[in-house]
Amino acid sequence: MSAPIPETYVDQNELDCFLVLAEELHFGRTATRLHLSRARVSQLIQKLERRVGAPLFTRTSRRVALTSLGSRLRDDLKPHYRGIENALARAVASARGIEGVLHVGFSTPLAGEMVMKTIEKLRTTHPELAVEVCEVPLSDPYGMLRKGDFDLQLADFPVHEDDLTRGPTLLVEDRVLAVAAGHPLAGRNTVTLEDLARVPLLTIAGDIPEYWLEHQLPTRTPSGRPIEQGPSVTNFQEALTLVAGGKGALLSGAHIALYHGRPGISYVPVEGEKPLGYGLMWRSDGGNRAIELFGRIAREIARDMAPADPRRAIPG
Repeated sequence: MSAPIPETYVDQNELDCFLVLAEELHFGRTATRLHLSRARVSQLIQKLERRVGAPLFTRTSRRVALTSLGSRLRDDLKPHYRGIENALARAVASARGIEGVLHVGFSTPLAGEMVMKTIEKLRTTHPELAVEVCEVPLSDPYGMLRKGDFDLQLADFPVHEDDLTRGPTLLVEDRVLAVAAGHPLAGRNTVTLEDLARVPLLTIAGDIPEYWLEHQLPTRTPSGRPIEQGPSVTNFQEALTLVAGGKGALLSGAHIALYHGRPGISYVPVEGEKPLGYGLMWRSDGGNRAIELFGRIAREIARDMAPADPRRAIPG
């Protein structure tokens, strides 16, 4: 009698769980991302391993790692899985009548101002194109774009994602360091990145690329001195509350001083650092005429928008 043929049907939840765990290598974080219990994550992985017929992960009390078979399965699955997600996103977009509605995300108040100015001009020049806007979650900068909730978004660079295309830099601004009003750095006219070694720097919790975090919220000064990591936040208001309470400092674009002035926080310009850049990004397989049109108008608007001056509207 011939050997039984292995069962090849795989539940969608098993694939979701495997790919997230292969990225996180942590059952707790995987459970949080998928809104499941840790026990359910373990159950799904065990079911998949039984289907495959061999372990996909090695587990100890201290670490989780992919086996060589698990690594190969992850590499084989990811492009096909992403293709399925993109195909479904396109179908959903078509069902929503995306041809007449452009969904645009923005990451900061400065980006939001540029988006709204672009929309105002589009209403006059192309009234047939409706635009809906929504803020990009701080803790998940690319998730909604990838799912198709946005067609494009205006956000802070850098962006180095294989499935996303970035346009040119539209606007640049200097950085400021937000500290509690009583902090020793609050009385300075300027600070440098070397001064960050003197204060815990808030960071962001969520599904965020390491290269983006290191650019926006570095872990070392230019000379190599470590920068203490303060509490992690998931939204901007939470960050400002912690800064005002003396729990850490926030490194941000200069516009924060204009849009989020509040008692108890001082905004100190950062000297000698490359400015932050903003631009449009979209799914690499999702470009269309409406996106091209929005980008062209946004470039015109950007030429008329002066970057924020960190020396203005700085409360003590």
